[in-house]
Amino acid sequence: MDIKEYISSGILELYVYGALTEAESREVSQALREHPEIRKEVEEIEVALQKLSAAAAPSYNAEAILASIKKKLGNKSEGTVIGIERKKETDWVAYMGWAATVVLLVGLFFVFEDKNNLREQLSSEQAENAKMEQQIADAREDAEKSEELLAVLRDKNVSKVSLQGQNVAPEAYAAVYWNKEENKAYIDAKDLPEPPRGKVYQVWSLKLEPLTPTSIGLLDEFDMDDNKIFALENANESQAFGITLEPEGGSDSPTMDQLYVLGAVAAAP
Repeated sequence: MDIKEYISSGILELYVYGALTEAESREVSQALREHPEIRKEVEEIEVALQKLSAAAAPSYNAEAILASIKKKLGNKSEGTVIGIERKKETDWVAYMGWAATVVLLVGLFFVFEDKNNLREQLSSEQAENAKMEQQIADAREDAEKSEELLAVLRDKNVSKVSLQGQNVAPEAYAAVYWNKEENKAYIDAKDLPEPPRGKVYQVWSLKLEPLTPTSIGLLDEFDMDDNKIFALENANESQAFGITLEPEGGSDSPTMDQLYVLGAVAAAP
């Protein structure tokens, strides 16, 4: 077998496009197993087909497709035909090969387009389903948080401490719901302004005589918490609570000129 003539004949392109008879396909398959050069050429034709399909995607141009196929098969001088000995039915393919190639390529292009469109549609539907599932999960989580907050507010062991705005932010307000039995303090910070970048709110438990502040925690990720409810541990004998604005990471002692809200615990009856 003359490998170069076999490759130039066009039979490999027709094999890739599925235009050969069953007997011819077996013949090419046998050649692929025996000749690495032919196998490599088929792989290149498959790659060229994919690239050609992608390039033709914006609009179909039969002349451009035909020119690309001719270029792939080789630049031969006009009127020159290289033939190889084949069966009768193969002669028909040799005469009709170019027409069949163009028709098949156009058909394959639309098949590829349909598959791509289906893949995009499925991806879009999957994204919508994932979004809906996340919304359901968020709603369920919000409902659970609301139920937890209601349970806290209705607990007979919870004391509410109102924290009023101070000089740095007179309009600010916060509330502490303190459960002494469980050593929990729930901070409602909805009416505190957004802290600037690099700053964080820090909550202090205070003893008044002498004034002794003890940090019970930071209101981290303030901008990401929609409800602005923060649960902190507080095992202190608190007489008051205050919230200051501190550098990110918090401070060892409160910055008094950045005291946003302050409130005293009501005396037990």
